[in-house]
Amino acid sequence: MTKWVYLFGDGAAEGRAEDKSILGGKGANLAEMCSLGLPVPPGFTITTEACNWFYANARSYPADLADQVDTALEHVAAITGRRFGDPSRLLLVSVRSGARASMPGMMDTVLNLGLNDETVEALASDSGDARFAYDSYRRFIQMYSDVVLGLDHEVFEEILEEEKARLGHELDTDLSAGEWLDVISLYKAKVREELERDFPQDPREQLWGAIGAVFSSWMNHRAITYRRLHDIPESWGTAVNVQAMVFGNMGDTSATGVAFTRNPSTGEKMLYGEFLVNAQGEDVVAGIRTPQNITEAARIAAGSDRPSLQKLMPEAFRSFVAIADRLEKHYRDMQDLEFTIERGKLWMLQTRSGKRTAKAALRIAVDMAAEGLITREQAVSRIDPASLDQLLHPTIDPAAKRDVIGIGLPASPGAATGEIVFSSDEAEDLRAQGRKVILVRIETSPEDIHGMNAAEGILTTRGGMTSHAAVVARGMGKPCVSGAGSLRIDYRAGTMTALGTTFRKGDVITIDGANGQVLRGAVPMLQPELSGDFAAIMEWAD
Repeated sequence: MTKWVYLFGDGAAEGRAEDKSILGGKGANLAEMCSLGLPVPPGFTITTEACNWFYANARSYPADLADQVDTALEHVAAITGRRFGDPSRLLLVSVRSGARASMPGMMDTVLNLGLNDETVEALASDSGDARFAYDSYRRFIQMYSDVVLGLDHEVFEEILEEEKARLGHELDTDLSAGEWLDVISLYKAKVREELERDFPQDPREQLWGAIGAVFSSWMNHRAITYRRLHDIPESWGTAVNVQAMVFGNMGDTSATGVAFTRNPSTGEKMLYGEFLVNAQGEDVVAGIRTPQNITEAARIAAGSDRPSLQKLMPEAFRSFVAIADRLEKHYRDMQDLEFTIERGKLWMLQTRSGKRTAKAALRIAVDMAAEGLITREQAVSRIDPASLDQLLHPTIDPAAKRDVIGIGLPASPGAATGEIVFSSDEAEDLRAQGRKVILVRIETSPEDIHGMNAAEGILTTRGGMTSHAAVVARGMGKPCVSGAGSLRIDYRAGTMTALGTTFRKGDVITIDGANGQVLRGAVPMLQPELSGDFAAIMEWAD
């Protein structure tokens, strides 16, 4: 019998880090973290081989996969004391993709799976927090409808924004339990109106719908584009990771965040990351809310008046720092980490080698060789020769006059000048005409991958330094300014408003990814000088 499902949890796992070809990167690293005794919610991974079967057999599943999944759910139940679909001992799960190579945001995720009209009441009773339960249910309806049922998430965002405006609320966290119930009713009515069917209530139907959607997302347009840009073979497939839910949205003692063990823009040895209180992981990477700094040093450097994780939850912060340091030493590479804090308890959801700029790659390689983590030969092998042209990105001439129209976060270094465009399709069209553009978005999503590739730089009004826009821009070596909240973008009108001035498609702006400034017009540039780290790597390579 073929083994399609691998278990992990409670300090043990059936796979290890080297099993990426069958477990995908996420599944292999979850197994590895479990084996290291780190706090990882239990779960199981459906292999990449099952994905290849799925495509080779008209999008169907192997005959024995369902039984193996049922056995795995019992394994999770034994560890957690909770059962999937059982309102009296409710277990909810997340369903995430996981290819062999990191493809940030390109494939699909579903959180809070297992909620329905009955189990949401059980969650409210079990947690003692009805507001949290209804918030989780509306998130699930929105995410599942988008990922599995094909109903665009913006349909639900419009409903939510209209309700917030009607109620006089600014933030999602301002809504009460009763107000979330009303939103849920509106969401379900929209599903019925658009799809002529009710939102699915059977947890098993929900689970298999999500598994199929993750496998299907391997062949969606954005994943295909990303694979083409990064030379990832289609034959690799994706794994599916099903994991017990932990909740960062259970009030002010809960949080979720993303961090890098070193600065992915510069390579500096410092914890670099962001978090949100009372939120779930997708809120951070999607850039819907601009997050807070993890460390006090980063908060001070950013001039933020919102508390750092270090100040707000010192015990969880200390645990996270210790785990981050341990994982970097274990993998001998800079790590990209995702975590959730549920009522004060830290849970690790992901570790992977972090995407970085060429400048950061050089510094990290040289520093890790000096620290004795890797050899000089290994340091040289970690530098992708194709990425070195990033080191030649121009910077703004210090003597140039700067007409600053907005300031955001310096999410990816370098400077870029171009015409404003508001959509990825426009960016691609103008690039084909030989014109240089800046892609200007409220926030980017994985669907923007082709536009980001076509643009000289990316500017967003929402999101932090670990948002989708920031992570993908750094991986591409594109300058990026994120979270420029003083700018106002109106897609319908095709305008960006800054300091009372209206800018339109085709107007020229410059962004400075080193300090987060947005400038009017074109600004004189200087060619950079190569760093000492570059010289060291070249010497070692001889």
